[in-house]
Amino acid sequence: MDDTLRGEPFCYLTTTGRVTGQPHRIEIWFAAAPDRETIYLLAGGRERSDWVANLQVDPACRVEIGGAVFAGRGRVVEGTAADRVARDLVYEKYRHDDELEAWRESALPVAIDVTPA
Repeated sequence: MDDTLRGEPFCYLTTTGRVTGQPHRIEIWFAAAPDRETIYLLAGGRERSDWVANLQVDPACRVEIGGAVFAGRGRVVEGTAADRVARDLVYEKYRHDDELEAWRESALPVAIDVTPA
């Protein structure tokens, strides 16, 4: 992923609906990992979030950032080495005067491994 995309304010994530099989597109905050091949998202609704439930059934997804399109594979990273990285990267990108601390700690961290589509 090009470094210029890191500063984009949000991405669009398209998953496949676990019930309908139809595309499900959302706008969501993201942060790019230093490796440039992974983005992190935080799900405030945790597993109840449709997009998370969809990824757990079918991890294949599409990510759009600033006009660039990526193929992706999503995975929940809570309890793994990437857990704290995900929480901190997303929090640092969007916080204002330490707002969002509770959200950072309670949200479900998800990684999307991306490759150009």
